[in-house]
Amino acid sequence: MSHSILLPRTMEIGRDACQKLPEILASLGVKKPLIITDEMMVKLGYVDNVQTILKKVNITADVFSDTVPEPTESSIEAGVSQVKAQDYDGLIALGGGSPIDSAKAISILGKFGGVIRDYKFPRQVDETGLPIIAIPTTAGTGSEVTRLTIITDEANNEKLLCVGMGFMPIAAIIDYSLTMSVPPRTTADTGIDAMTHAIEAYISPKRNAYSDQQALAALRLIGPNIQTAYHNGKDEIAREAMMLGSTLAGIAFCNSSVALVHGMSRPIGAFFHVPHGLSNAMLLPTITEFGISSAPDRYADCARALGISDHSESDDQANASLVKYLKSLNKELQVPTLAEFGVQKADFDALIDTMCEQAFASGSPNNNPRIPSLEEMIQLYTLLWDGHSTADVSPS
Repeated sequence: MSHSILLPRTMEIGRDACQKLPEILASLGVKKPLIITDEMMVKLGYVDNVQTILKKVNITADVFSDTVPEPTESSIEAGVSQVKAQDYDGLIALGGGSPIDSAKAISILGKFGGVIRDYKFPRQVDETGLPIIAIPTTAGTGSEVTRLTIITDEANNEKLLCVGMGFMPIAAIIDYSLTMSVPPRTTADTGIDAMTHAIEAYISPKRNAYSDQQALAALRLIGPNIQTAYHNGKDEIAREAMMLGSTLAGIAFCNSSVALVHGMSRPIGAFFHVPHGLSNAMLLPTITEFGISSAPDRYADCARALGISDHSESDDQANASLVKYLKSLNKELQVPTLAEFGVQKADFDALIDTMCEQAFASGSPNNNPRIPSLEEMIQLYTLLWDGHSTADVSPS
């Protein structure tokens, strides 16, 4: 059985990779790009840096900086309008996953019109929009190497998963020096997001030999470095490892799939405005514990790749270490429970059924080695509330 592998056409990886942006634009024939970013990238001077690099080759790039965390359809409307009104021939997506996801949606909507719900999965969006050069500034989302975007439909409080070759950036510039000023909270959330991508890609039934190797390589980089990057953001070795690990994890899940953690995470973000990486972190220990019985060898491989178990230990021992590690990692990285995040219990309880409906509709839970019933998913969401319970849902 063969598998189709999708990657950006060009990837420039390493410190100061941003300096290669003019060469990449020239190779793509892009002469009038629009920078898609957010206000923080403007304040930190990253946008000025990119514009300075471009001015050296006489390219003036306009800026759309109104993207927001966890992008919504309304947050990208002005960007779509700007693209429709101008003759841009490419987009430079600069920032974390939200600006990159926003650029992907703007690329397609700006060229083909409609609303984001028109492009919701299971539709495969293979149309060619404006070419995107993605420059991530966090080590976690992997959006620079994936063929998907997630945009919230505010009217329905639903995070829409949109998938297809049309959302794959044509080029990615992976420069870990851009992550050196990322604060600890974001470092933790994006780092666990990347870890989740790698684990879910590896345990997914849609996995293949190629995605397996990317996932394991990502875990070997993330495991020994996530705590160091969190506690000492100036550690270049840890930052470089986390950045490359994030990209490899993105490649892994793009060419495999994500699973139950992501399926249950998206509704939490949509209803309670929990950042995507953080909601994944909240869920990862419980969902891992829930799924181990259906793929003990795969989860054990993840434990060994993370460096928390070795081949002298049985799969059962490795998996016990994995669950213990994920729970202790959340404590060390100060991942809050939903209660600690400020979600009201009555609001949470009232929305559990709707969250389950949206999670199943995304298709991601069906990629889990153990697919929960509705009753089991309700219980898993309930266990998530205060973080004091364990996933003792009886095996199916």
